[in-house]
Amino acid sequence: MKKIVLVFAIAMFTVCVVSVEKSLAAGAPPPPQTCWPPPCIPIDGGISLLVAAGVALGGKKMYDFRKK
Repeated sequence: MKKIVLVFAIAMFTVCVVSVEKSLAAGAPPPPQTCWPPPCIPIDGGISLLVAAGVALGGKKMYDFRKK
């Protein structure tokens, strides 16, 4: 019975050591991305809506000007 407990304890110790080594071997997490490369900046959505609103406002102003 003592041999079974000893073998079980050694097996558990080995599993714990291996799991800790794997977690330490992963290293530090990568630094946060600064988001300056163009894929991080969603320029297209906002600017296209702003241009569309400007065109619509300009069209309405011209329509009102010609109507007078």
